[in-house]
Amino acid sequence: MFRTIRQRLFKLLLWFAAASVLLVILFRWVPPPGSMLMVERKIESWFDGQPIDLKRDWVSWDELPDDLKIAVIAAEDQKFAEHWGFDVPAIRKALAHNERGGSIRGASTLSQQVAKNLFLWSGRNWLRKGLEVWFTGLIELLWPKQRILEVYLNSVEWGNGVFGAEAAARQHFGVSAARLSRQQAALLAAVLPNPRQWSPSRPGGYVARRAGWIRRQMSQLGGSDYLQQL
Repeated sequence: MFRTIRQRLFKLLLWFAAASVLLVILFRWVPPPGSMLMVERKIESWFDGQPIDLKRDWVSWDELPDDLKIAVIAAEDQKFAEHWGFDVPAIRKALAHNERGGSIRGASTLSQQVAKNLFLWSGRNWLRKGLEVWFTGLIELLWPKQRILEVYLNSVEWGNGVFGAEAAARQHFGVSAARLSRQQAALLAAVLPNPRQWSPSRPGGYVARRAGWIRRQMSQLGGSDYLQQL
């Protein structure tokens, strides 16, 4: 009986591995129709009794402004061009910080965030973290960096029901993503740690200061020239 169970579990794992590889390969070229985070937000709205209208419009790499690409990298993952999905020094620092107590600090790269938002659910349990490692590895292996950033910018949450750069630009600034200014791009990047509580169009003192820091980091990274490394 145990041998049969082991065999079935092994086959199940093989099927899961094959299906996940094929899905990641498909999304290398085909725009994902949505994300698991969008599904999660919709289900939450049903339980809360507060209907939510999900907004998302896919924008290609060439239509996304360089300022927004650099702003997000400056804010979220300055070693994006260098690492293979995981920023090990940042993870060690976050673990040391969390062991000392206080607020929980994360160290997720853009690649990890794409894996989590696109394929998985929220939470900090070991199963989800293990799957995050698996999907992050697949994404880094099968997608170029430009594709990872393109999918990130089209999937990240930028407010209640607002997903992706195009919906965020129209919701918060009344323009298309391609027409975002450098300041607007920095403000959008500044709210990413807490996009449902902070507003890029009505920034408080902290968000405004963070946007200023992001603009300085964008310059230090080299601006649009940084994208040549991807």
